[in-house]
Amino acid sequence: MKSIVAEHPSIALLKRVESIGFTRLHRRARLIMGTATFFDAFDVLTIAYVMPVLIPIWHLGPRDIGLLIAASFIGQIFGAIFFGWLAERIGRVPSAGITIAIMSIMGIGCGFAWSFQSLLFFRVLQGIGMGGEVPIAAAYINELCGAHKRGRFFLFYEALFVLGLVGAAAMGTVLVPRFGWNVMFFVGALPALGILLLIPSLKESPRWLIEKGRLSDANDIIQAFEKSGGIALTRHHGDSENYKNVAPVSPANGKAEWKELFSPQYRARTFTVWGLWICVYFVNYGLNTWLPTVYNTVYGFSVSDSLRAGLLTNVSALVAVVVCATCIDRLGRKVWFLLGFLAAGIPLLILGGSSSPPALAVLALTTLSFAFVTTNSMVVYLYTPEIYPTRIRAVATGIASSMLRIASAIGPIAVGFSLHAYGVHAVFLLFGIVSVIGAFFATRAVETREKPLEEISL
Repeated sequence: MKSIVAEHPSIALLKRVESIGFTRLHRRARLIMGTATFFDAFDVLTIAYVMPVLIPIWHLGPRDIGLLIAASFIGQIFGAIFFGWLAERIGRVPSAGITIAIMSIMGIGCGFAWSFQSLLFFRVLQGIGMGGEVPIAAAYINELCGAHKRGRFFLFYEALFVLGLVGAAAMGTVLVPRFGWNVMFFVGALPALGILLLIPSLKESPRWLIEKGRLSDANDIIQAFEKSGGIALTRHHGDSENYKNVAPVSPANGKAEWKELFSPQYRARTFTVWGLWICVYFVNYGLNTWLPTVYNTVYGFSVSDSLRAGLLTNVSALVAVVVCATCIDRLGRKVWFLLGFLAAGIPLLILGGSSSPPALAVLALTTLSFAFVTTNSMVVYLYTPEIYPTRIRAVATGIASSMLRIASAIGPIAVGFSLHAYGVHAVFLLFGIVSVIGAFFATRAVETREKPLEEISL
């Protein structure tokens, strides 16, 4: 006879989380957090679409432009690390609410800025909120999902980030030439304040509650998800085979320690994912924030035409993200990373090989490149929370995304200096080389497709 061993309550709860399909509460969480992420992206890109107007008003040079573009990313470094730490202690939902409040209030401050220095100040503070919101939301959405089609569900949430970029491009094209630069900041900040009214209605992450030993609270939330789905527990990855090596969770072993990122178990993953973040966002934000200004100052486009060109580039990225979301659970994260970096890098290297690439070639090839690198910028938000245990998931994602902020702060400044010293072809050559480096890091990634989070983190 087989001996019967009682299942630990934490393991039973985790299996129930895995067993639930995507319910009304999942979709509600995706919509609310996704809307916040939409405005996060909108606020990030706003600076690119007000810059062509601010340059003659405040007599800004290339270095001033680079500093203004980099300002929010400096704040985002601190926000990502601090709020990742805070989310491990007070929960995902309240931490996200705080970041949204900071992002919105400081955005209003940006709209009232009266000088280069004041806008620089408010953008740094706004960046603290922006930097904290996205990694917390990424960890939260990941933790709500079972393994089956997690990538698809998550990337359609992340598509709202790209939609925010498109929204900023579209609104900038329409509003800035007619109403001035200030209105863009108000459009990005004021609606986001309304999201704060919806945040308390979200259910806390049951995985986080389990890690904290709050099993009764976790059970109540899991029951709410089960009830909202109206389904039996017969989904794909809720069987004990996937959890036979998973240790029962207790508050004693659930304490978050950032030093664990460099333990033998996670060290290689940490440096690999940091490399992915740096390469993705050095290219992504460097291209997206500078292209309208390049069209205007290098190729003589009018402000309106420069903004329309930027809009076209961002619309292409949205289409690419939708394609990626439908394929990611079939191809896997590692294959897509490699494909995205190579497809982004080759067009940029072609442009870099020409001393004076024509404007039409720049528009076509950067649009193609940006579409692919944008898919990788979404996949890295999916991948990073997957490869760490719940006890350090938010802080690991926050610290990893701070690599984004560092790269995004350095990238625009590097573009400013490269453009000034060597010309536009040097900028594209730089981005192409970084994309190839990203492809190398992609070969070092571990595959997470269709695996429960607890199995991946073993």
